[in-house]
Amino acid sequence: MDKPTTTALPRDHGIWGIWYELADEHKSEYLDWFHHVHIPDKLSRPGYLWAAHYELGHGGGSKSYLGLFGGITAHTFLNPSPGQLIQRQSAETKRMMGMRRQSSACILAEETRVDGPDVAQRGPGMTPGPVIQMGNYNAASPAVEDDLGGWYAQQRLPLLAGLPGCIGARKMLATVGAYKHAILHEFVSLDLRERYFGPHEAQAHDPDTWMGRVRPQLTHAPRSPAVGTRIWPVVDV
Repeated sequence: MDKPTTTALPRDHGIWGIWYELADEHKSEYLDWFHHVHIPDKLSRPGYLWAAHYELGHGGGSKSYLGLFGGITAHTFLNPSPGQLIQRQSAETKRMMGMRRQSSACILAEETRVDGPDVAQRGPGMTPGPVIQMGNYNAASPAVEDDLGGWYAQQRLPLLAGLPGCIGARKMLATVGAYKHAILHEFVSLDLRERYFGPHEAQAHDPDTWMGRVRPQLTHAPRSPAVGTRIWPVVDV
């Protein structure tokens, strides 16, 4: 008797990240458009698997945001490419995009990932968790990259795989963007992130730790590392 066949779900090996600021006066109109018009339009394209929108933890007169789109590979976002999409924008899209300030973007290819103890709380579907921390940076030299990679493989990612409140983490490399490296952490809540992950982040200031040796030799992008809470899809509480 033949065994039933199963169809494996596609994996999200590519991410398109878009950072920007938005003045409070534009927030309501822009977010309504972004969540109900722009995101559905992007998700209708071949290879796009999920979208998520985060408000980042920065003060001041403008709020910072991070839009993430997951795709089968990084090349999902290159056919058509962002530059080609700009040439096709409608008048409404151009007006809404004009509300963004200090915008930057990158297209990332997954290098590796780990699932945390709370991976079941990712979702809906493959959507990243309710709270993220994302870093985007360059290393000072190939020797620093060697040390950085060893730290991720031997210490940081194994730590995250067993950290309470951690949904998962993925290390990525830029296909498009000014900063070569990226790391996306997913957490169940801000409280759990601060309780269990925060103490480990403090090692960045201790030169006697592996992180403290590597971290000062990295040049981070603006708003990196950024902690964000998901505003779309809305988090059930």
